[in-house]
Amino acid sequence: MSLYCIGDLQGCNAPFQRLLEKIDFSPSRDTLYLLGDLVNRGPDSLGILRSLSALGDAAQCLLGNHDLHLLALWQGVRKPGRHDTVQDILQAPDAQALLDWLRHRAMALHCHGWLMVHAGVLPQWSAAQTLRLAAEVETALRGSDLKGFLNAMYGNAPSQWHDSLQGADRLRVIVNALTRLRFCTARGEMEFASNEGPGSAPEGFMPWFEVPGRATQDTRIAFGHWSTLATDAGQPTGLRNNTLPLDTGCVWGGCLTAARLDSQGSYGLIQVQCEQAQKPGKPAASTGS
Repeated sequence: MSLYCIGDLQGCNAPFQRLLEKIDFSPSRDTLYLLGDLVNRGPDSLGILRSLSALGDAAQCLLGNHDLHLLALWQGVRKPGRHDTVQDILQAPDAQALLDWLRHRAMALHCHGWLMVHAGVLPQWSAAQTLRLAAEVETALRGSDLKGFLNAMYGNAPSQWHDSLQGADRLRVIVNALTRLRFCTARGEMEFASNEGPGSAPEGFMPWFEVPGRATQDTRIAFGHWSTLATDAGQPTGLRNNTLPLDTGCVWGGCLTAARLDSQGSYGLIQVQCEQAQKPGKPAASTGS
């Protein structure tokens, strides 16, 4: 049995299928962990959802900001942007089944010694608290008022976590941290305007994984979302403060990367090149890019 953690797909189904061939993936034997942003910007988001949903428990998928954006489009909470490439899903005959499957995916996972999130973890959150808070959002996504939750999800405030937060504010901070976080202060105040490399942090902010003494510093964390953490050659930079960034910019013409995990916490990287380069566009509303 092999375990693979894979970075952002963003609708790049052809490279995904080549990656599965390269690792000789078998759904009866192996398990994939997808780190969110399954769809959007790439050419075949519909193919991605059909492929992943057909794999059953062999594909454990997280939700990223683009996946939540798709659910908001489905519910009429947002209108498509000019860079969105998900209309094929919304118009598909199996759209209802696919999007219902999507809303039941996880916001965070802790498996085989790794905490897995799409974007980041606030410095005061432990791994256990991260999973508990993720479960609150999952409950809202799977509940009877999906449209109400998605409508209240957008926005940058509050920018900082407090245990006393309740209602829409509480869920919004959790969503923003798990699906949009790049930079924050040592006290966990989030900043969403900057999306370049770690050196572009505004004054007083730093990459979330560099906050001294963060509660998850002894937990291995795999995450996506931040393609500019990769080198110019599209290679992951390796563990950063016990975290492993795996978004290597496939949709922008980089590579699609899988990390093969072992029981000792080590990993090996497998990559395929993406065949097309999309031009970066404006982020999808307040869910980020």
